[in-house]
Amino acid sequence: MLSYKLRNIATILIVAMFVSCGNDIKEVQDFLAEKNLPIGVASSVNLVHTDSGRVRTILISPVMHDFSNRKDHPYTLFPDGVKIISLDDAGDSLILTADYSVTYSKTSISEVKGNVLVENPAENTKLMTSQLFWDSKEHYLYTEKDFTLITQYDTIIGRGFESNEDLSKVNMKSIKGSVYVEETP
Repeated sequence: MLSYKLRNIATILIVAMFVSCGNDIKEVQDFLAEKNLPIGVASSVNLVHTDSGRVRTILISPVMHDFSNRKDHPYTLFPDGVKIISLDDAGDSLILTADYSVTYSKTSISEVKGNVLVENPAENTKLMTSQLFWDSKEHYLYTEKDFTLITQYDTIIGRGFESNEDLSKVNMKSIKGSVYVEETP
């Protein structure tokens, strides 16, 4: 009889504990946003984006923090660096590496900082800077910081740079260095 009563009491306590611990997902998200905590954290990230069966983008990072629970400015943070490989239809790639990255979901603009390197192996072109903004909707790169652009023939140093993603059409400000110019007859 005593064991029967103890079993009933234990069952009631366990049920009460599970019922009282339930939280609405919205409540948890609001709590995390209020405390400036990410809604998710992932390590050893390797994201592959495909379109029509073709690999378009590969993102590799040691750590990713998901702040998509922010109402006004949701973002994704890569505090320990990122490597992004974009592939075009011909299989040519563009490789971006940086020590830090943050991507804002609503605007599709990313800021990368620290040892930023953008490489276009097919064109033998490299861009190096300390900070770069990338608009993935417009396929546009820009910085107001110092940069070095190395092409097949030139090494150009300057401050202020904008370009399309593959570095084939560039606009540079305050530049110095030697520039190869081909004369037309």
